[in-house]
Amino acid sequence: MSTDEKRIEDELSYPIMVAERVRLAVQTANSFKLECSQVWKHVDRLLLMFHTVVRFAIATTAAAAPPLYERPIRRIAAETAKNIDRAYALVRKCNRRSIFRRIVNMVTAADFRKLLCHLDASASDMKWLISILDTDGGGGIDLSLPPIASNDPILSWVWSFIATIQMGQLKDRIEAATELASLAKDNDRNKMMIVEESGVPPLLKLLKEVASPAAQIAAATALCHLANDFERVRVIVNELGVPIIVQVLGDSHMRVQTKAANLIARMTEHDPVAHKFFARENAVRPLVMLLSFDMLVDDQVEKLDKQNIHSLVQINNEMENKSLGGRLSNRRLGNSYSNSYSRVEGSSRGWNHRKDRENEDPVLKLQLKISCAEALWMLARGSMSNSKKITETKGMLCLAKLVEKEQGELQYNCLMTIMEITAAAESNPDFRRAAFKANSPPAKAVVEQLLRITKEVDSPMFQIPAIRSIGSLARTFPARETRVTASLVAQLNNRNVDVAAEAAIALAKFACPDNFLSVEHSKAIIEFSAVGALMRLLRANEVTQLHGLVLLCYLALHAGNSESLEEARVLTVLEGADRALIAHHPELRELVPEAIAHLNLYHAGKNYQMISYFP
Repeated sequence: MSTDEKRIEDELSYPIMVAERVRLAVQTANSFKLECSQVWKHVDRLLLMFHTVVRFAIATTAAAAPPLYERPIRRIAAETAKNIDRAYALVRKCNRRSIFRRIVNMVTAADFRKLLCHLDASASDMKWLISILDTDGGGGIDLSLPPIASNDPILSWVWSFIATIQMGQLKDRIEAATELASLAKDNDRNKMMIVEESGVPPLLKLLKEVASPAAQIAAATALCHLANDFERVRVIVNELGVPIIVQVLGDSHMRVQTKAANLIARMTEHDPVAHKFFARENAVRPLVMLLSFDMLVDDQVEKLDKQNIHSLVQINNEMENKSLGGRLSNRRLGNSYSNSYSRVEGSSRGWNHRKDRENEDPVLKLQLKISCAEALWMLARGSMSNSKKITETKGMLCLAKLVEKEQGELQYNCLMTIMEITAAAESNPDFRRAAFKANSPPAKAVVEQLLRITKEVDSPMFQIPAIRSIGSLARTFPARETRVTASLVAQLNNRNVDVAAEAAIALAKFACPDNFLSVEHSKAIIEFSAVGALMRLLRANEVTQLHGLVLLCYLALHAGNSESLEEARVLTVLEGADRALIAHHPELRELVPEAIAHLNLYHAGKNYQMISYFP
């Protein structure tokens, strides 16, 4: 309730007060007495209904009951109050003692007929309102159409569903949330109506029903459909939904966790501010834990052949105890596990579902990992804090392993997450040095998989993020790491021009002046026969021409004396470059003339030597 809204009891007190005035005015009427008595019957009926609603409001305030859903109450009470005001004004006109006033304020039977129609409509609205508020009646969801919503039936359905979710029995709440999700799925107008009619708070409350996974799934599904717009996501955030979602993610059954991960992905995709709230609640940790929950046992199994018989028995016993959910045995399960993955753990109760997860359907396990990987991707996108948290929770090793073993959507989501992390590292030297040190096992594992995807996977959808990630890490590679440049140069010949262009962009980051090893990298690029591939790239579309020219200029600046550049007549190519292309891209306006001047110096020197040898 906003600060400028009245209490619901105060909202209901006004029409009750006016109804009492109607009663007094009817008693003193001296004309149209029969019609006035009919008006009072209708008003009296409304008065009784208002008293019923007041009792509902008092009961929910006094008892530990769910709060009353106020949106339809306020709307219907306001419309009904207008009709009671009309009744009061009309009845007062029948109490004019002066003949002059009777003539001026002429009342006809048609006025009463019109008023009675309005009062009947208000009575129908109030009857419908009481039906949705009376959750103990056992009637379930009321899908009847009150007159107030005759022009927009969806409004009455939204009111009924939200009222049931907020105040109904658990079974009815699940059904109402499912129906609300169907409405939200239809179109954006329905979504906006649900949010405007305060549908988010009861859905978040239903999401906390840990005793009912079906209720949590229904609520999370509805919220996912709502969270495809900046304003609606901001409502979920403002209603303190982020802590609830993170708690559900780490402390629920697998199907619920999948929906919660999807919700995190949708919210962070459409609202950049949501990144900060999820970072504050450390949503990365449970996501990484869920992404790697079946890798921990695999790591223990891989070490079995290195242990003696006593160690084998001890590890086996500890693994059995862990499957029973004992927290003490979790601590004993190798200090290496607690040291490596202690920061990955979410809430302790989340581990109670580990055995359930191990016995779940493999398809469901895969879907959970896909959802978690997508959520990490969206959390890392444009967020330095979340990217750091992923690297701090050993998430990089997990992502590298999944890229190595998995395929399809899961592999793609993991690659995109790595791409966002490397982009953050490119923009922050401190983070880059901390997360991608040359001797770091996670960094090595990631780079190995990026190179493997670049060389072995013949799919632009996977190659482009892998190449882009390598380019973002260009400043971390030493000069001796020539296999990276060789791999990128090979992609300049890729039949897909987008992949070739991405390779040129990545190589330009190796050869650009900002890179401390630009000279060494430029020479290595030329040694791997990149010049010929660049010449072919310049004959493609404008995008490849742009990035090809940039790389060619860097090579000319840092290895201008190379015979490969002279043999390919790079100077002639640069001098004949498209002037319109250079004019439209500011980075080329100074770069191309500088590269031409640099090549002219080398060529001029060679011509001078030839003249001196042949006088």
